[in-house]
Amino acid sequence: MKHLFYIILIAVTLFTKAGAQDTSLFPKGEIATVNNHTGTVWLHELNAPDANFDYSLAVATFAAGAKLDWHIHPGGQILLITEGTGYYQEKHSPIRVVNKGDVIKCLPGITHWHGATPESSFAYIGVTPAQKGKTIWLERVTDKEYNSIKTLAMNSANREQEIINLSRDKWRWMSERNVDSLEALFNEKAVFIHMGGSMTKEQELNVIKSGAIQYKQADIQETSVQFIGNTAILLNKIRLTAVVGGNEVVNPFVVTEVYIEQNGKWGLGSLSFTKLLGQ
Repeated sequence: MKHLFYIILIAVTLFTKAGAQDTSLFPKGEIATVNNHTGTVWLHELNAPDANFDYSLAVATFAAGAKLDWHIHPGGQILLITEGTGYYQEKHSPIRVVNKGDVIKCLPGITHWHGATPESSFAYIGVTPAQKGKTIWLERVTDKEYNSIKTLAMNSANREQEIINLSRDKWRWMSERNVDSLEALFNEKAVFIHMGGSMTKEQELNVIKSGAIQYKQADIQETSVQFIGNTAILLNKIRLTAVVGGNEVVNPFVVTEVYIEQNGKWGLGSLSFTKLLGQ
């Protein structure tokens, strides 16, 4: 362990100097010719394991789009990212985007891969214990796996837009007093928080149906969506025009809407109005 500490300390010191100068401290080395990667990868060995220091220390530089195959380090590995932007992924986990200055700890026995993004080169100093055996190389990283981060981002954007559209439909249905559509949207246990108190689903629908509160128009100014598992939290900053007790009023609100996904369908679990003061 003491040997590992000293090696990491040296690597961090060199890493810091290179970062301060914003240039590569070590040469790229030779283009790797072993069959364990796709694209162009350069390797430069800094320290081979021996009787005193049983850890290898090497610089790896990847051209944009280059990547290693899936592999396992029996003794684990630490990566000190020195240049560019890259991907790091462990089996059954999403891809992580890593940047210059990041430190990645890969535990022993974990199947993983790493490489450059399609748009950026990528380099790191790798510290690899050798006492538990050499790296175990596995199958190629498929194009589908490599591009899964784009699919994930696209799916996330689609989910976000789905919630935004559903919220806008809700405001329209409320202004039209379309209680049938609202009843289908509102969860049976939904809670509605107004300035005058809280309501159940049934009470909210009755207020809308009777016209006790007429939601004439919601002028949406800002919208944000956050996901926590199968729950979406949408914040709308709006100017709401409504008729309450026969009087038309216009008020600025931050409206918090909580949507829950069940059986592939989103339902509204909570709607809360917070009036903005001084606006």
